[in-house]
Amino acid sequence: MKIACVIPAYNEAKNIGPVLKKVLPLVDELIVVDDCSSDETNLIAKKYPVTVIRHPINRGQGAALQTGNEYALKNGADIILHFDADNQFKAEEIPIVLAPLIAGEAEAVFGSRFLGKANFPPLKRYLIMPLARQLNRWLGIKTSDPQSGFRALKKEIWQQITIYNRGMAHCSEILFKTVKTGCILKEVPIHVTYHHFGQKLSGGFRIIKDLLLQKLSN
Repeated sequence: MKIACVIPAYNEAKNIGPVLKKVLPLVDELIVVDDCSSDETNLIAKKYPVTVIRHPINRGQGAALQTGNEYALKNGADIILHFDADNQFKAEEIPIVLAPLIAGEAEAVFGSRFLGKANFPPLKRYLIMPLARQLNRWLGIKTSDPQSGFRALKKEIWQQITIYNRGMAHCSEILFKTVKTGCILKEVPIHVTYHHFGQKLSGGFRIIKDLLLQKLSN
């Protein structure tokens, strides 16, 4: 069973090296999609035994994940894991996310910050996340975490999903499309450390707007 990890990266020169060191021993293939960074993210990633794909223009995190998924599927991945480049997720929890898939207990696993422990910024905890969760329920999604980027799905599920949303609402798009496949979905607790509480109100409302557009288009 081949496990591929896709890491989208944009201007993460400070974090990408430590993240790759931690993730490399836990997966069979690591794919970094550099979304046209203006710093040395691309050069640093190439120092490691990973596949580096660089977008010629900045296309957004959702597009970077789609690029990574397509590459992983073409190169024989049985499970595709998504992990962030900003060093907020814990690499040691990757086996926890993968375990239900390997054991045949689930076809899709999503990490939940609400089942674990995360030092959420107040704006995200008390406004953005509750609104996103309510919108997800409107979409028929009942998971505890409406916007987790730490996920792993079997190839048969990813083959049914194309990520169109380039912004942060791609998280809910992936959840919605995963639920639509009728697969066995499981949540597991994860821990997240936010290094910067920089979530702007405008950014949060862009997520909500994208979720509304997602609902209207389906």
